[in-house]
Amino acid sequence: MAPSLLALGVFSLLFASASAFILPRGTVNSGLPSGWKYSSCYIDNAHGRIFATQVPDNNGLTVESCINACAEQGFSISGMEFGVQCFCGNQLINGATTAPDDDCSTPCGGSGSESCGGPNRLSVYSKGGVDVLPVPTTLTTGLPGNWKYSGCIKEPANGQRTFPYQIINTNNNSVTACLNQCAKFGYPAAGLEFGDECWCGDVSDATNNSGGTAPDTACNIACSGDPVHNCGAGNLLSYYTYEGGLNTWHQPANTGRYEFLIGGVVVPLVVTLGINNKIAMVEKFGTSEYANSTGAYELDLSMVDDFDKAWHTMHVKSDVFCSASIVLPDKGARQLNIGGWSFESTQGVRLYTPDGSPGVPGTNDWEENFNELHLQRQRWYPTALVLVNGSILVMGGEVGSNGAPEPSLEILPTPPGGPTWKFLDYLNRTDPNNLYPYLINLPSGRIFVGYYNEARILDPNTLDTVQVLPNIPGSVTSFLAGRTYPMEGSAVTFPQHAPYTDPMTVLICGGSNFGVALDNCVTIQPEVPNAQWTIERMPSKRAMPCMAALPDGTFLIVNGAQQGVAGFGLGADPNLQALLYDPSQPLGSRISILNTTIVARMYHSEATLLYDGRVLISGSDPQTPGLPEEMRIEVYYPPYLTDGRQQPSFTIDETDWSYGSQHQIKVTLHEGGTSTMRVSLVAATSSTHGNAMGSRTIFPEFSCNGDTCTITAPPNAKICPPGWHQLFVLDGPTPSFSHWVRIGGDPGRLGEWPNFSDFTLPGS
Repeated sequence: MAPSLLALGVFSLLFASASAFILPRGTVNSGLPSGWKYSSCYIDNAHGRIFATQVPDNNGLTVESCINACAEQGFSISGMEFGVQCFCGNQLINGATTAPDDDCSTPCGGSGSESCGGPNRLSVYSKGGVDVLPVPTTLTTGLPGNWKYSGCIKEPANGQRTFPYQIINTNNNSVTACLNQCAKFGYPAAGLEFGDECWCGDVSDATNNSGGTAPDTACNIACSGDPVHNCGAGNLLSYYTYEGGLNTWHQPANTGRYEFLIGGVVVPLVVTLGINNKIAMVEKFGTSEYANSTGAYELDLSMVDDFDKAWHTMHVKSDVFCSASIVLPDKGARQLNIGGWSFESTQGVRLYTPDGSPGVPGTNDWEENFNELHLQRQRWYPTALVLVNGSILVMGGEVGSNGAPEPSLEILPTPPGGPTWKFLDYLNRTDPNNLYPYLINLPSGRIFVGYYNEARILDPNTLDTVQVLPNIPGSVTSFLAGRTYPMEGSAVTFPQHAPYTDPMTVLICGGSNFGVALDNCVTIQPEVPNAQWTIERMPSKRAMPCMAALPDGTFLIVNGAQQGVAGFGLGADPNLQALLYDPSQPLGSRISILNTTIVARMYHSEATLLYDGRVLISGSDPQTPGLPEEMRIEVYYPPYLTDGRQQPSFTIDETDWSYGSQHQIKVTLHEGGTSTMRVSLVAATSSTHGNAMGSRTIFPEFSCNGDTCTITAPPNAKICPPGWHQLFVLDGPTPSFSHWVRIGGDPGRLGEWPNFSDFTLPGS
C-alpha cells in the first residue's frame, strides 16, 4: 500500500528535524568532559590568531586530549588545527569568524576518525557559549593619568632595544597595567611589544634609540591580558608618553662644591664625629691592606694644613672590619663599636671616650677586653641602636668571615640570667640580603626594622613583631630588589618639627636588584593606618649611596655605584654626582642635582656632617680593577655655604638638657632677623656602609626676645631618644657652627658600664 501524503509529510518533517542535529563528519560528541561540546569550524589568522594560548604540538593529538589539556588549565574553549596543534582560551579573539564545517576535515594525528581543524582552520569545542572578541585596536582614550598615545615605533636595527627596562607579562599584559607600572617608578615613556612585553624608560630613549616610526596598523598584536587592544608587534612598539613629566629634578645655579681636604692614612670603614669635633675612624685591623695599620685614627679638622698634626694614631685590639658603631648618651659621649671580622672580634665590644679639642691632642684610646666584655653572639655586619629606655639594641649579622647567618638580636648591657639573645625568623629567612638592617625609634616608642625588601615594627619591651609593613618596593622590573647589604641603600628619617604631631616618615634611597642598581627613593609613614610606600625616582642609579642629614632639614646624597652590589669587586661605574633631597617639597620635586667629584667612592665610603655645616666625604675600598683604595678626604660645601652669606653664630651655657626643659642662647645673625631664624638638632651618628646609625633631625620650639632666644627641648624619649645632638641656628638658609647638647640624660646608666678598672667610666 502506498504511503499517504500525510505520512510522507510527517516523515519529511522528522527527517529535516533529525538532520539539524547531525554533527559534521569527524566531530566528537561523546567521551568528552562534562559540559563540553562541538561549537563550529573557525577561520584562524583572518585578522590574527584567534586563541591566545597554544599547547605544544602533539603528533598523537585527539579531540579528547586537547580538550583535557585545556580543561586542566582552567580554560573553557579548545581548538584543534592542522591535525597536531591544540589551542586554549576563554574567548576567541581577533574578530574570529566561522567557516564551513567541511573546512575542518584534517584528521587528528592520534585518531584518523576525528577531525582536528585544517590549514588556518580550527575545530572549536567549548564548555558553555563561545564569546568572540573584536579585532583589537590601539588604545588611545581613557588612558591613566596624563598618558597619551604617541605612535607605533620601530626597535633599532642594530639589535639593541629602544628602552632599558623590560617586563614580560605572559598572560596579563595590558596598556593600562604597563603605563601604571612605568609611571609608578617615574618613567614617562612606555612601549608595548609582542603582545606580552612592557618597556619603560624616558622620552630621550625613544628619540635617541628607536628605529623610527611605523604605521599605527603595524602594531597589531593583541595584548596578552587585554585582547581587544594592541600591544605592539614583532620589533614594533606601541609607544606612549606622559604629558608634563613625572619628575622635577631641580638644577639650581648654586650647586655647592666638592673640595679636597687632606690626604688620608687608611680607608676608614666607620666614621664618627665626636663631641670633641674630631673625626674618629676605624678600619680593618689584621686584614688591612696596610701592614702598619693600627686599625684606628682620629682627624683634627683644625690642623688639616699640617698632615702630621692632623692625624692622631689610635689602636684597637681586634679586627673591626665591618663592625658597627653608635654614640652613647653618657656624659662622655663615648663611641661604642661592636662586632667584627672573625673569631673573638665578631663578639668584640670596644669603647672610646673622645677627648682633646680642635688643635689640642687627646690622649684617650679605644678600650677593649674580650675576657671581661663581649657580645653574646658572633656578629659581622650588625646594626646597633640606643633605645628610648637608654639600653642598646644589637641586631643581625653573620658569624664572621662570610660565615653562617646570625639572625638574632640582643641587648647591651647584657641582662643577667644567662643567654638573653632572641632568634629572629625573618632575618633567618632573608639571609644573606639583610645585613646592616635599618633600626629606627618611632615616636610611639616602637622600633622600625628594615631588612632586604621587608619592614616591620617591634614592641620596645618584648621586641616581638607587632606589625608587618608592606614589602619595600624594588625596581620597575622586579619586586625582589633589596635595600640592605649587600644590595645596600641608605636610610634616614624626615625631620620632626614641634609640636611633633606629624607622623614620622622613613626615607630609603638606592639599593640593587642583584646587580642592577636602583634609581629610586621610597618613603613610608610606618605608624599611620594602612601605611604604604611611595616611590620617587632619582636622576641616576645608585647602589652603596651615603646620605648625610644637613642642619636645614635636607639630605645630601653622595657616593655609590651605578652598577653592582656592595662587596669587594662587585661594583662598577661610580656615581660622581651629588644630590640634595628636600622633604619639604612635594613628592616628585624633592631632588636637586648638585655638583660632581672626580673621586670614585663606592664600597666602604661614608658621608659625615661636620660642626661647620660641611660634609666630610671619605673612603672607597672597592678592589675593582681601575679603581684605587681611596684615602683622599674631601668635604662637600652644600649650597647654603656657597651663596655668599655669612654664617650666624650663637653662644650657649647649658648643654645638658632634660626633656621639656628650656634653655637660652644668644644669637648673632648677619643676613636676617629672628623671625626667619630656625633652630635644628642633628643627632650624633656613626656611619658605616651608608648606614648612619642613630640619625635623627629635630626642629624644636623656640622664641626670641631681641637676640636672646629660648629653646624648648623635645618632650620625651619617644620623640627624641636620649643622646647627643649638634645644635644649629639657621639665619635663613645658612647654618651656624654647631654646639653639642645632650638631651634626655642617660636613663640606661651606660656611663657606669662596664664596671671594670681598665674601662673609662664617664658617668651618667
